[in-house]
Amino acid sequence: MTGHLAIQNFAGTLGQIDILIVTVAVLLLFVISYVFGREEKDTNDFFLGRRRVPAIVACLSFAAAEISALTIVGFPAMAYGENWEYVPFFIGQALARVSVAFLFLPVFYKYDCTSIYEFLRHRFGPATQYAGSAFFFLTRLIASGVRLYAACMGVALIMGWNLIQTLLMFSVVSIIFIAFGGIKAVVWAGAYQAICFFVAGVALFIYLIYQIQGGLGEAWQIAEKAGRLSAVRFDFNLNDPTTFWVGSLSGFFIGMASFGTDQEMTQRLLTVKTRKASQKTLISTIITVIPVMCLYLAIGTLLYVFYQQNADVTPSAEAKEVISHFVANSLPAGLKGLLLAAIILASIDSPLSSLASSFITDIYRPLTRNKASEKHYLLASRAGVVVFGLILALIALACDPVKNILWFAFQIFSITGGAILGIFLLGLLTKRRANQGNIVAMVVSTLLTLALMLLSKYQVIDLAWSWLIVIGTGTTMILGYLLGPIMMKSELPEQQGRV
Repeated sequence: MTGHLAIQNFAGTLGQIDILIVTVAVLLLFVISYVFGREEKDTNDFFLGRRRVPAIVACLSFAAAEISALTIVGFPAMAYGENWEYVPFFIGQALARVSVAFLFLPVFYKYDCTSIYEFLRHRFGPATQYAGSAFFFLTRLIASGVRLYAACMGVALIMGWNLIQTLLMFSVVSIIFIAFGGIKAVVWAGAYQAICFFVAGVALFIYLIYQIQGGLGEAWQIAEKAGRLSAVRFDFNLNDPTTFWVGSLSGFFIGMASFGTDQEMTQRLLTVKTRKASQKTLISTIITVIPVMCLYLAIGTLLYVFYQQNADVTPSAEAKEVISHFVANSLPAGLKGLLLAAIILASIDSPLSSLASSFITDIYRPLTRNKASEKHYLLASRAGVVVFGLILALIALACDPVKNILWFAFQIFSITGGAILGIFLLGLLTKRRANQGNIVAMVVSTLLTLALMLLSKYQVIDLAWSWLIVIGTGTTMILGYLLGPIMMKSELPEQQGRV
């Protein structure tokens, strides 16, 4: 029986086994949330888990946060519609992990940070802390909104729902999940999610191999002939984001900004007991995350080969929907439920915890109720989860017109990510005293990168988006360094940090 005929026999709506798999997968997530989220007594429990999370669990949770729906939905779409020229980005991100482990994590543990933006207060002063936290809110809300859209788009297509219904359902589920359990629930559930992402990916990869006539060898030849296996190009076109040099450089800068200055990612690393354990956890994610990302790229390539061999099978209208379309129309019972469960778990995202922790620690506690009880802060944290969950749903809804969701997410992150990274590097690599000047530097840098992105989009200038975060980081560091001493003269001693 050919692959096409086998698929025809199995295609159809969700069967009882699919519904059972999805139900068990989601219920298990809530069981984990209940077991590890009980007895949240204060914000130390809610945001850090009292630093008692095992390193392997933190590693897998970090992997789940990085993989998310953008990997499950976006990576196959990119390999299906383009090629493997994302690989240099992996190299840059691997180097970024090592840099963050030995440059950023030691100071976070030194100052016993609940929010990593507390370091900015210690190093520069409260104004820089507030600015860093505000920029994180903006960056993470938009980036997480894109991730939520990617997951809900997949689920909506498979289930036959509209986007609004899917967003509403998963926003409610995420709010309940995070608000109840705090970071311990997030971390342990993340470890479970990472395992599910890997199992589902391996199962789909094996299934596709058996559906392709000629197996893996024939698939390789077809994909290579079509240019779908192109991965690394060493030419010196510095305005091409897919070359080795530009791709690895942007991967390095985006990796440092993601892993070292983004509370959502770094919060997981701060739940383990010691600095050394945290460093080992981050470095070990190189061997847990990158193989899974390559697995989902391979799935995209195999989907391309499958549709080439079966011209009478209608592919998705858009590349971004390719895996969801295949799951909905071409997978057998059981496997369909497994992939749907993975996408659903990816949509129950955890930025709500990091957004709430940064808001309470960096803004609410110091600016409004700095003498309230821990019970009050815990209640305010859960209220913050609800508010941020609703905002994320609205942002996700606005992402519907986006075509390439993976590159769009990185472009959006680059606009403000460079400003945050530049300030952290100014504090880590120099002894320059600054505070209010940093705010000016961050705002100018963000406006500059936004202007460059728009000018490039409308073809006024020819600039690869990969340079945005590099330019933003450099601009912030230079302006912060120059403006720091000038604007420090007008500040009171208590407004200044310490070197």
